Amino acid sequence: MSENPISDALNAIPYGFYALTSRDGDDRNVMVVNWFTQVSFEPQHVGIGLQVTSYTYGLIEKGQVFGINVFHKDDAEVIKQFTKSREKNPEKFEAANYSDGEVTGVPILDEAAAYMECEVVGKVETGSGHDMIVGKVVAAGLRKELKVEDTLTLPDIGWSYAG
Repeated sequence: MSENPISDALNAIPYGFYALTSRDGDDRNVMVVNWFTQVSFEPQHVGIGLQVTSYTYGLIEKGQVFGINVFHKDDAEVIKQFTKSREKNPEKFEAANYSDGEVTGVPILDEAAAYMECEVVGKVETGSGHDMIVGKVVAAGLRKELKVEDTLTLPDIGWSYAG
């Protein structure tokens, strides 16, 4: 344990490792996120914690859609190529294999085991440098068998982004 019990508690939460895709017109992007969760049953809404200065944040604000791509543990290397910011790696999306979602047009990564297409329904401004974007899941699919214990998480790759 550290000197900060709040950080210790936050670090005890299991975090997934997802690829967040966004689109505004012809401009598309992909980045990794781990602050993602379902926030309601009916309708089915999800929330993502997103840095307000990120390129993706701007695309989602303009396009009002986003995609969540869920990966199998065996496919960790595929998602790692999207970890650098667009500023540091402006060509990173060129390496992505994707098709446009049928409902929102948001990019859906071919290697994802599961995906969700979402339309933005709200935003919670936190004043912390990260906001919570809430989206209604309007389409989804499974591309390969995926059980919850097979879903890629931060501990699977030895990383942490919490506390």
